[in-house]
Amino acid sequence: MIANTLPLAEITREALQVLYKEIGVVNTIRFVNQFTTGYGDYTEERKTLFADMTLDDLLKEMSKSKLKPPKRK
Repeated sequence: MIANTLPLAEITREALQVLYKEIGVVNTIRFVNQFTTGYGDYTEERKTLFADMTLDDLLKEMSKSKLKPPKRK
């Protein structure tokens, strides 16, 4: 028996459709995220992004958002 090979993009599309149908969008995303490693160098980006900020500056910014900073001892 000879099987037709599909392009990888087509296989991925079909596999995602099956997952959406069987386990739903949210669980499909959770499943796929297990295999996603991300990109970039967060450590270097963080150094650049927060270079001119003190801990107090960061805590003040966090308090303005829905993310609340931990209570300081």
